Amino acid sequence: MSEARSPDRYAEPAPTAGHPHYGAPAPRPGGMSRATARGIEFSIIALCLVALLLIFQPFSLTLYGIGAGLVVLGALSFNLIPFCRPGAPLRGVIRAGLVILAILVVVITIALTTSWLYVWWLQSGP
Repeated sequence: MSEARSPDRYAEPAPTAGHPHYGAPAPRPGGMSRATARGIEFSIIALCLVALLLIFQPFSLTLYGIGAGLVVLGALSFNLIPFCRPGAPLRGVIRAGLVILAILVVVITIALTTSWLYVWWLQSGP
């Protein structure tokens, strides 16, 4: 094989301690730092863990109800994880979070309206 076609000729050097990993994109100016992106990711994971702890605790039905609501919120919040990249604008995460909250409000409204209509139908009687 000739020197010009060797795949090793175009290979980038291995990353060293003082240089960033070559495969990771460099953060863009004005975007989130690596610490901010990780903080958002870890807070979403922590929310889900707290929700699971509240669901599986054997002490209070009120805490169970709060945990059940937090599981739904945490599951919807996992859609924010792809937006939590270093260099990505924070307003993208905020915008996606607002869309998730809007979806949650619509689902809750539909659920409450449906249950109210069902109670009304049961009370009207045959």
